Amino acid sequence: MKKNLIVAMAALAVAGCVSFDGRGLAPGQATENEVVAQMGPPADRIKLPDGDTMLYFPRQPTGRMMYAARMAPDGRLRSITQLLTEQNLVNLVRGTSTRGDVRVILGPPYLVSRFERQQREVWQYNMISNIGDDSFLYVQMSDDGVVREVMLLKDFNKEPGGSKD
Repeated sequence: MKKNLIVAMAALAVAGCVSFDGRGLAPGQATENEVVAQMGPPADRIKLPDGDTMLYFPRQPTGRMMYAARMAPDGRLRSITQLLTEQNLVNLVRGTSTRGDVRVILGPPYLVSRFERQQREVWQYNMISNIGDDSFLYVQMSDDGVVREVMLLKDFNKEPGGSKD
């Protein structure tokens, strides 16, 4: 019992040092080390063509958010953005956007599945729709790495009478 209490107190202490959304980090001032110290280790890091680097901080599955910290070449924070928004989905173009584009636009997926008969890879993200519903975002890509389908579906498990699994 005492051991469980110590573990719980340690977890709370660590959680108190980590910010969910990077609040308090000043663009142009905060360094990458300060971003990581406050938000935790990034799940992914992508070098952008303009020389900036994107650090991805998923809050999946229950947080339904993906924060991206854009870092300038000098190691200073440019911005922190929540990527999983319906407004951001317009940047995914069926038949044109690639797997790499999806990774930059939305960050690493929560879950990757394979539909062998359709020869599709499916990336799942959990997000909140514009009207506040918990939703699932599915991005299907063909074997050539091109986006073929983008689907946003309401999570009916959160509805009264929905599945609790």
